[in-house]
Amino acid sequence: MSPSVNVVLVHGAWADGSSWSKVIPLLQEKGFNVTAVQLPETSLADDANTTRRVLAMQDGPTILVGHSYGGAVITVAGADAPNVTGLVYIAAFAPEANEVLGALNARLPPAVGLTKIVPDAGGFLWIDQAAFPEVFAQDVDPAEARVLAAVQTPLAASIFNDTATKAAWTAKPSWYLVSESDRIINPDLERFMAERMGATVSSVQASHASLISHPEEVAQLIMTAVNETAVKKAAM
Repeated sequence: MSPSVNVVLVHGAWADGSSWSKVIPLLQEKGFNVTAVQLPETSLADDANTTRRVLAMQDGPTILVGHSYGGAVITVAGADAPNVTGLVYIAAFAPEANEVLGALNARLPPAVGLTKIVPDAGGFLWIDQAAFPEVFAQDVDPAEARVLAAVQTPLAASIFNDTATKAAWTAKPSWYLVSESDRIINPDLERFMAERMGATVSSVQASHASLISHPEEVAQLIMTAVNETAVKKAAM
């Protein structure tokens, strides 16, 4: 593992960059340069552009990591970023090029937690605060889960009609961590997307918030991606 490798972390819907707060120190202890993107969650194009700006700041090889909706963001943003050497998906969406996110989510029965999503008058979606701990983070300490509910970042409902214009995983190696107890994304849909990508797949008995409840497993998969991309580069 080279300490010069960058890791860029992209959060998902109803969260922000601080959702990586337990993963970040594990990576920093190994010498990685870590940056967590703060998405506006206003459109897939906006979020991809925000991520591209962060990627442009990185000097050297970069592993791009996405959780949940952040997987769609890295799929688009990573396609035209030459410094991105690998993609890591954590319970995340991984669309094909020209695929609409809502249609991708509808391929399999929806997870139970989606019934707890409520719109506001401005066209943004929230998870009901009372239900949030049980549908988003059921394996997180309840007090911490209530804080996550209180600080959630809403997602523009129009994002589910947005199209992924590119798919970075068609040209770059990918890794996927399935959350087996996910109540936001159907775990079977996670497996479908991972297999469709040809990703290296592993799983964890975790909620949608695996990056909070199982940070060691998440950090380890990221480090695996770093090591394996380094080996492939050396062999070229």
